[in-house]
Amino acid sequence: MVMASLLGCGLGVALASSQGGVMEAQAANPMALPARDWAAEAAGKETEIIQHSGSYLRYKQRTIDTKGDELRDVIEAQEGTVARMIMRDNHPLTAEQDDDERGRLNAMIDHPADFYRHQKNDASGKKIATDLIKLMPDAMLYTYVAGQPQTPNAPGPEVVIDFEPNPQWKPPTMYSEGLVGLRGRVWIDTKTKEIVRIEGEIFKPINWGWGMLAHIYPGGKIDLEQTAASGPRWNMTAFHEQVTVKALMVKTLSVHAEGQSFDFQALAGPMSYTDAVRLLLSSPLPQ
Repeated sequence: MVMASLLGCGLGVALASSQGGVMEAQAANPMALPARDWAAEAAGKETEIIQHSGSYLRYKQRTIDTKGDELRDVIEAQEGTVARMIMRDNHPLTAEQDDDERGRLNAMIDHPADFYRHQKNDASGKKIATDLIKLMPDAMLYTYVAGQPQTPNAPGPEVVIDFEPNPQWKPPTMYSEGLVGLRGRVWIDTKTKEIVRIEGEIFKPINWGWGMLAHIYPGGKIDLEQTAASGPRWNMTAFHEQVTVKALMVKTLSVHAEGQSFDFQALAGPMSYTDAVRLLLSSPLPQ
C-alpha cells in the first residue's frame, strides 16, 4: 500500500503560469500544453485528496491481502479515519469476530492516547506523500502517449501521459530514492484535472536507506484508480500492487494486495472520532 500511495500521489506540484492562458489552451487542444503542465495540474488535485480539508466521507472499503478478504465501513472523522470490519472472506462476521471488532473500537474511546498515536503515524505517511509531490516536476520527465488511449467508462476526455525518471535529478531524501526506479502512465480528466488512473512499474532496484531499510526488486506492478466520490471530492476507488521487498537486509517479502472503495456518502460536517466510532458500532452488520 505504501508504493501504491507513492505512485498515486507523486505527480508534481502546480507550476506558476497564467491561469487564463492555460485554460484557453486546454479547451482548444489539450496537447498544446507541455505534458508536464498536466502532471503539475493533477498534482495539486492529489494534494487535496490526501488532505481533504473541510470534506468528510463515509464509504465501504474492501482489501484483499495475506490477511484475507476484509470489508470495512469507514468514516473520516475530524481527528482521523476510523473503520469497522463488517465482513470477512465474503461472509458475515461470526459472533466472536464481531465481539473482537467491537472490543477494538471501544478501546479507541477508552484509550485515546493509542488512537492519537496511530493517527500520528498516519499523518507522517501523508507528509511523506505530499513531500514527494513537490519533488516530482524535477524528478520525472513527461511525454504524451501516441493515440491517447482512453480508459473504459471515463467521465470525460482524458489526457494520457507517460512518465519516467529524469536522469539529471538526484533524490534529496531517503524516501525520494524510490522515485528513480519508477516509470508508468497516467490518465488525467481534462475537465477536473483529476487523475483517473495511474499505472506504475518498478523497472530497476529501489533502495531505501542505501538498502538497509528496504530493497525493492524490479518487476513490481502498481495501479490505482480514482473517481468523483461526492461533489468536487475525488477518492481512490481501486488499487493493486505486487512487489517483492527485502526488509532490514534480512527478510524477503512478496507483497500482493488489492482493494476497492465504494458507496461514498458525504457527511454534513466533521464529527469527533469518538462519535464516529459510536456511529459505526450502532450500524447493523450486513446479512
